[in-house]
Amino acid sequence: MIKSNNFSSLKTALIYSAVFTTLTLGVTQTPAYSQILPQVWVSGGVKDGDISYGIGARLVDFGVEVGTGEDGSTGVDLLTFQNFVIVSPYIGIGWYSGEDNLAFSGGVQVEPPGSVFFGAGYHTIRGINGQIGIKF
Repeated sequence: MIKSNNFSSLKTALIYSAVFTTLTLGVTQTPAYSQILPQVWVSGGVKDGDISYGIGARLVDFGVEVGTGEDGSTGVDLLTFQNFVIVSPYIGIGWYSGEDNLAFSGGVQVEPPGSVFFGAGYHTIRGINGQIGIKF
């Protein structure tokens, strides 16, 4: 026979386990539709007084961004994202024309409910930048 104290402890443990599992899945999983539909964005930034521009696209956990930076250097970046429910940090590596050919970038995109998202990041050639995009 089960004593009421043991049953109460088991019930409490199951409740905590269910809450923990729900919260963990809610933080680490993203909606399925965001993994199969592309997201596109435009970015603008500044480094050492030079204005930079870019346009990018993301599908699943990978992205590509084409941009122009200081002294007119132009290039392309390959990005990888870590998906969370609202926030997606990213890192990237790129190749640009000009003196400094190799570029590194990192930042975060914030995806609130709806079809518009925002981002901010730093790029070694294009500097500090902001992003605005559309989720399809």
